[in-house]
Amino acid sequence: MITKDSTFLGYRRENGRVGVRNHVIILPLDDLSNAACEAVANNIKGTMAIPHPYGRLQFGADLDLHFRTLIGTGSNPNVAAVVVIGIEDSWTKKIVDGIAATGKPVVGFGIEGHGDHETIMNASKKAREFMQWASEKKREECHIKELWVSTKCGESDTTSGCGANPTVGAAFDKLHALGSTLVFGETSEITGGESILAARCANDEVRKQFMFMFDRYQDMINRHKTSDLSDSQPTKGNIAGGLTTIEEKAMGNIQKIGKKCTVDGVIDKAEMPTHSGLWFMDSSSAAAEMVTLCAASGFVVHFFPTGQGNVIGNPILPVIKICANPRTVRLMSEHIDLDCSGLLQRELTLEQTGDKLLEMMISTANGRLTDAEVLGHREFVLTRLYESA
Repeated sequence: MITKDSTFLGYRRENGRVGVRNHVIILPLDDLSNAACEAVANNIKGTMAIPHPYGRLQFGADLDLHFRTLIGTGSNPNVAAVVVIGIEDSWTKKIVDGIAATGKPVVGFGIEGHGDHETIMNASKKAREFMQWASEKKREECHIKELWVSTKCGESDTTSGCGANPTVGAAFDKLHALGSTLVFGETSEITGGESILAARCANDEVRKQFMFMFDRYQDMINRHKTSDLSDSQPTKGNIAGGLTTIEEKAMGNIQKIGKKCTVDGVIDKAEMPTHSGLWFMDSSSAAAEMVTLCAASGFVVHFFPTGQGNVIGNPILPVIKICANPRTVRLMSEHIDLDCSGLLQRELTLEQTGDKLLEMMISTANGRLTDAEVLGHREFVLTRLYESA
């Protein structure tokens, strides 16, 4: 059981934030730089490349989101240092400057005018320095409220809304009371339950911001001249698990914010909260996209309840999987960090499963690798708004 005096062992970064991992990442600005980043990570053991398919000919809000996500990824407290590689210098420098604002070590290399060999050699030299520097970092005792926690569910079924999601909600209620910084989102998956969330907003201004984000999503759907999301919401897996409407799915999704939490703020995709409390982030319901956005927003531990079973992980954000479906726990045990099926079998109370999740959270923060980390799941998927120019 956590209390107001609970602590964990984390890495204190230059800007005062606390991480639970100590990664040195090799971050490509664009798709053309993936190969060079992977070569550097192959040369320097312990570093990690994070390839992705975008970064060329984007514009407007889509380009802004691209920069915000990459800068946020490098700025995450779970990252000790960053090597950025891009095809050209100016956009590479923009990423470097954004990460450098946190005070952490970061350097950038442009491939144009140098080629792969020279870039990989110089980047590898710097990555080795960063890796050895990071290896000397020591964990220190940190207060529980310094642990930023995000949540998103995936492959939901009837056991999600009745078991795994309420378990997250029970944990969130306790963390919120202690002054933690929390986030949830999945804008499409609150459809039909938006009035419930609006009523949970802390004040009129937050409520206005929340409804703006939700209405913006609805306008996007209408611009595509469809109100029928039946091929994607609920998903085929949701339907196989017993969910029949998006409204049913929304009622289960909302369980993740507990019974006592207020929605204290609203952020756009990959934005960073400005104070403690529970935040709503306008975000995709696609698992890898949402978790990537949470990492870019600065969250360091993620709660992921699943019913039918979802194998999602992330390169820098440890994903704790929670499941209340005994069949999934049996068939996909290597993916489930916390079995809370006893809740629905009346062997455990919600208070007990919430406490078990918080114990798992502390263990993960102290260094225990999640199932997704051990299995090598590093899904990193950028959210796109437009076509490329």
